[in-house]
Amino acid sequence: MFDEVDVITGDAMIDFLRQLRGGFASRGVGQFPVSIALVGMRDLKDYLVAAKDGKPVNPGSPFNIKADSAVLSNFAKDDVAKLFAQRTKETGQQITQEALDYVYEQSKGQPWIVNSLFMRATLRILDEESTETVTLEHVRQAREQMIMAHETHLDALAYRLEDPQIRSIIESLITGESNPSLAASEAFRMCVDLGLVSIERGTPQISNPIYKEVIARQMTFSTQLAIPEPSWKWETPGGELDMDALLHEFQKFWRLNSEIWEEKSDYTEAFPHLLLMAFLQRVTNGAGHINREYAAGRGRMDLAVEYAGKCYIIEVKNIYHYNTPTAVREEGLDQIQQYRDRIDASAPAYLVIFDRRPKAKELSWDEKISWTVDETSNVTILGC
Repeated sequence: MFDEVDVITGDAMIDFLRQLRGGFASRGVGQFPVSIALVGMRDLKDYLVAAKDGKPVNPGSPFNIKADSAVLSNFAKDDVAKLFAQRTKETGQQITQEALDYVYEQSKGQPWIVNSLFMRATLRILDEESTETVTLEHVRQAREQMIMAHETHLDALAYRLEDPQIRSIIESLITGESNPSLAASEAFRMCVDLGLVSIERGTPQISNPIYKEVIARQMTFSTQLAIPEPSWKWETPGGELDMDALLHEFQKFWRLNSEIWEEKSDYTEAFPHLLLMAFLQRVTNGAGHINREYAAGRGRMDLAVEYAGKCYIIEVKNIYHYNTPTAVREEGLDQIQQYRDRIDASAPAYLVIFDRRPKAKELSWDEKISWTVDETSNVTILGC
């Protein structure tokens, strides 16, 4: 078994496979391995495509000695409970059902994430010898620690985002726009094989909430560092987040920097979403938390910002050449109400609309930047 074979690239990969192919003809006990398993995050075909600078593999390639490909599946919800039950049997330590549900909700059964959350909750958040019951709060702290620590698995995930093909898929998911050819692309299949993307109820989306968080932070990290430290007050006298002030400042920032920064961005359609997330993260980092929801075909990205025990709902939408500001506004108001009802019906809600039509470049900033409140739904609508 060759573990982590996917660290080999280019000519080294071709040379490695040639050696395997060369020994194949003389395989036998004492001569050459009878059976070989290459273990990694991608199929052998993907290694070959990458080694050949993206060129498709010839069906008649002499490297086609593969017998089968197997994918290790995620844990089912019962498997997660059984895994912790082993610790309970060994140490007597218990875990609440609420905490178990949260582990599965955040990981969707991804084995490495499940194991890491349990290890951090029991060995770092709590003392190694502790038999105190693991609660939801312990697991939440473990989740944040895991993301901030840039552990190997998550770093490997972040590295994949440098691949232009994978970036194109992620961008479609972030903006939520419908793309009929999305699932038919080789890049999409690669994302599924990597476990980065899954199809839930017929909708392509990032496989689990922790991956969503890691992807968003990775894609906005350099932008976040480039945003100056806020000099304005973003907290109320009572210590709550002043979301009105924050978003007013974002509009000013968008007006001054968006055109220049977008020219340097690797992402075109998702640039507004990423810049807004970077701006929010710059302010809330360490004191708040941002829950993100995005998937292909949703037509928007939803954010739930938690700060000082209060929740704020933000929905992000784009106007394209094939729709109108009025249609996008009405659709957005309906969508954000559904999201707010599910998350927190009393939460302040904001609909942020970016005009991405070609003719928008002809408009003045005074025409593009707007701030209104829909009296019926009590949703603040920002034009950018």
